[in-house]
Amino acid sequence: MVHPVSEANDKSPFGSLTPSEFYARHSVTHSSEYITNPRGMKLFTQSWTPLPPTEILGTVAVVHGYTGETSWFLQLTAVLLAKSGFATCAIDHQGHGFSDGLSNHIPDVSPVVDDCVSFFDSFRARHAPSLPSFLYGESLGGAIVLLIALRRGGRPYDGIVLNGAMCGISDKYKPPWPLEHFLSILAAVVPTWQVVPTRGSIPEVSFKEEWKRKLAFASPRRSTAKPRAATAVELIRICREVQSRFSEVDVPFLIVHGGGDVVCDPACVEELYKKAASKDKTIRVYPGMWHQLIGEPDENVELVFGEVVQWLRTRAERGGGEAETAVEVGGA
Repeated sequence: MVHPVSEANDKSPFGSLTPSEFYARHSVTHSSEYITNPRGMKLFTQSWTPLPPTEILGTVAVVHGYTGETSWFLQLTAVLLAKSGFATCAIDHQGHGFSDGLSNHIPDVSPVVDDCVSFFDSFRARHAPSLPSFLYGESLGGAIVLLIALRRGGRPYDGIVLNGAMCGISDKYKPPWPLEHFLSILAAVVPTWQVVPTRGSIPEVSFKEEWKRKLAFASPRRSTAKPRAATAVELIRICREVQSRFSEVDVPFLIVHGGGDVVCDPACVEELYKKAASKDKTIRVYPGMWHQLIGEPDENVELVFGEVVQWLRTRAERGGGEAETAVEVGGA
């Protein structure tokens, strides 16, 4: 099944179509609404559902990364999942997309995880409880997916997909020494100061195809400003937390990651694969591919997302709960 990004251009994810025409072309329905979180912030949410005769195989909650949003590239992957048989939902994190909050500022990820859990649970409640449910996260969204899966007590998920997951920030992208070591002091004094230098803007080092890079910059809601001090400290802390809990991960998972990713270190997801307690785990590290796998040439996009859809379908059809021997395919 061809990924909808093939119909985008460098100005719009929908190409020459209107959003309504785009959804109709792909036989999905779309809805959006604002919810208010306990902190009084209005958060933008969306959902996509396959139209008959496509059978709904399960639900997928997709989670965007730092500086991302649900209305641009991630929406195209959500449409792919919906047309593949999954009722799909997404939320703009605070300070991202159409949601309230200081631009791109996440000084504490815990409330963001709370927002995701609350909305995703409400979305799952709209569907039959027998339907398998999955999480899909990109970059920081991958770390958030892991933190959701590690929470105990609620209804568990039947599997997670980690795309370019932020389990560790690459040394090729981190602030240069010694600034990284002074971030905590800086964050305590001026937490919202956009002063932290990184080695290139995220789109420039994430999207291999130039026209897709242009499309990333064309989003009116994407900021290219430097990370805020407290946010930078929190991103580093999140990586340390998930790394310390790799052995607790027991949910079925698929990792897809670019071997040439200079934003999120591929070695860290390989460590997750080795340490995780999951009996059903698969890792695919694609040589030479960059951080944003949707930003690759068409043949690479079809390879990666074809495997994602197949993995989800296989586990949805068997109910999501049966384990299989761990398989590692591909190489760094």
